[in-house]
Amino acid sequence: MSPRRLLGQILKEMEVVSESQIQEALRIQRQKGGAIGRILVQLGYATEEEILLALGAQAGMEVLNLEELQIPQEVINKIPSSMARSYKLIPVKFEKNTLVIAMSNPLNINVLDDLRFSLGCTIKGALSDENMINKAIERYYPPEGAASMDNLMKKMAEDEAVADRGKESVFVTGTQEKDKSYNIDNIQAQAEQAPVKKLLNLILLHAIRDQASDIHLEPFEKELKIRYRVDGVLYEMVPPPLSLALALISRIKIMSNLNIAETRLPQDGRISLTVGGKPIDIRVSTLPTMFGESVVLRILNKETISLDIDNIGLADDDKKLIKNLISLPHGVVIVTGPTGSGKTTTLYSALNYLNDIQWKIITTEDPVEYDLPGIVQCQVQDDIGVTYSACLRSILRQDPDVILVGEIRDVETAQMAIESSLTGHLVLTTLHTNDAPSSISRLLDLGVEPFLITATIEGIVAQRLVRKICPHCKEEITPTDEMLIELNLDRDQIKGKKFYYGKKCARCNNTGYRGRLAIFEMMLMSDKVKQMIMVHGSTEALRNAAREEGMRSLRESGLRAIYEGLTTVEEVVRETLSAELEK
Repeated sequence: MSPRRLLGQILKEMEVVSESQIQEALRIQRQKGGAIGRILVQLGYATEEEILLALGAQAGMEVLNLEELQIPQEVINKIPSSMARSYKLIPVKFEKNTLVIAMSNPLNINVLDDLRFSLGCTIKGALSDENMINKAIERYYPPEGAASMDNLMKKMAEDEAVADRGKESVFVTGTQEKDKSYNIDNIQAQAEQAPVKKLLNLILLHAIRDQASDIHLEPFEKELKIRYRVDGVLYEMVPPPLSLALALISRIKIMSNLNIAETRLPQDGRISLTVGGKPIDIRVSTLPTMFGESVVLRILNKETISLDIDNIGLADDDKKLIKNLISLPHGVVIVTGPTGSGKTTTLYSALNYLNDIQWKIITTEDPVEYDLPGIVQCQVQDDIGVTYSACLRSILRQDPDVILVGEIRDVETAQMAIESSLTGHLVLTTLHTNDAPSSISRLLDLGVEPFLITATIEGIVAQRLVRKICPHCKEEITPTDEMLIELNLDRDQIKGKKFYYGKKCARCNNTGYRGRLAIFEMMLMSDKVKQMIMVHGSTEALRNAAREEGMRSLRESGLRAIYEGLTTVEEVVRETLSAELEK
């Protein structure tokens, strides 16, 4: 019989702890006693889940990575959904009357006995991470006993009664009063049907599970496309029957309190959900098209977005720089970049950093994306005259210390933001430009005087989002000549540097990427830069002056992320190409 393996050695083999950390834990154990696993958790070197996995390995249980397994449906069928959810386990293999069960707690031996009695076969335990088990349950067992999305859509397509009811209505793109078959009561009744509700719930659950930022429902002549945006890239899902398109879109409109009778005008709404005990907001936008209303749902999930300034991808020197900027008593700080570049996340992270009982913080946004406790947030509503500039006038009478202006769109808003900083307020705001120096040209084009720009603006932060290499299939590569040409580099410049890519695996949905990080360009208003602005210097001259003062460009920040093994050449080139072309 082989000797029992030590827990510390197992954890070391799992690359959870180092030898020095094990020795430190052993010293504490000799002095104070206690289990070494508990000591490692208290020291912060290991988590409870990692200790459990090591204990399972010590007990002789196989440790499984469920994300790399494809479990046959006949094996899943061995255990009912209710039992899998109740016991927090998943069946993974069935051979020779032996069922292998993946569980997260190796000490819960009673579960194996219960299953052996219930199923009448041999049960063998294996270990897996609790999060992996929960994801596997959601993947293989439909929520609340419903069918999987594929099965549900297939069933709906075969359901002649549902299909016939769907044919009673058509998409309305013009004058709906001429369409005799368009009946509001009919549409509302269809939207309340159980299959429609079930389908929409599954669409939302799959999107939230996959950490999608947007869901696109796009009606065409012969199909309704459904696409998810994950890490900035769209992926197409299984399309539902076209006959359900109108009912599905109407269901979304009902949930977001929109007018289902109005199909000729764009509408905006909001849905609030609780999924797994966590609140999730969904922003809804509808747009009339040739074949019906296109709907986009923006998923606002705080669980998947870090609103901590220490965790948004800032390098240590950049982090210190931005913290100094937002800690100033007055002035204007601009965050710039195209739509979807993470500007709102950066600004909300800054507000969270500043959020303290001693400061009055007020925002004016269009729309308000996240509810931030302790911060007064005002929604812009242009249709009733509640514009950015009108909000700012009222905000100044509310005795604020810090003001967030969602976006500078016109000269009036720009002037109000600048006046607010001149009267002793810190103003955070956004612009849509390709890089930091271009923001100065944009303000001048709007009609802001150069002396006001130099007197109030303290710094401009430009940013982009690039996809991160999946850590599970990350592999070192030698860059090709084409890659170096795209980066304007030669072989001598990359000596000693390492390049990586993702080989594609099940954990990253075969994309090679998982998650995103921001790259930044920060321009401070030094005396040299201010002099250039006062003499109406070109954007190129401003850029050169800022770089002489220490500004790191977006491309340079991207290169640093490449060398650190965080992203790929393709991502950096794609996201910084427009900024490089302007040079």
